[in-house]
Amino acid sequence: MGEAFWAHETACVDDPGAIGEGTRVWHFSHIAKGASVGPRCSIGQNVYIAHGAVVGAGVKIQNNVSIYEGVTLEDGVFCGPSVVFTNVINPRSHISRKHEYRATLVRQGATVGANATILCGLTIGRFAFVGAGTVVTRDVPDFALVTGNPGRQQGWMCRCGIKLKLPVKGGRTRVSCQACGAGYRRSRAGLVGAEGA
Repeated sequence: MGEAFWAHETACVDDPGAIGEGTRVWHFSHIAKGASVGPRCSIGQNVYIAHGAVVGAGVKIQNNVSIYEGVTLEDGVFCGPSVVFTNVINPRSHISRKHEYRATLVRQGATVGANATILCGLTIGRFAFVGAGTVVTRDVPDFALVTGNPGRQQGWMCRCGIKLKLPVKGGRTRVSCQACGAGYRRSRAGLVGAEGA
């Protein structure tokens, strides 16, 4: 299907011009007209990306995920198998609520684990980590580790994917990753990079 990206013969790509160079689209996936998919993405089997959905560069979407209108995945986001996104807070089959869609933003480098459910209208912060099976009902701070139903913060994660030894609240305000050495300090948005932490 062109030289810029590759799509399996069973994939349905409504607008090839909306897909970035080096992206791979696997079996039975559908990218609707009006969707935007950046370069170097991996779109797994049976993925649906709707009109109005935005997928940044280098995003990995595993099998059986639907990215609905109003959902934006920034660069470097990882979505595990069967992640669920929503875009209406109170759906009914007999009432159209397309004018009530709530935008969901997954910020750069965040990971959303397998079978997690993300309620609409929320923001998942930069390099946050949502554990498998988590139900996200509120915004997630940058670099936060969130698990459970409802999702609750259990700690902090380095951008390299290793849990940081820093309590959620109280105690120290700075930490360095034991794996890669990156330094962080607390901020209102979660954690931010800090030299010499």
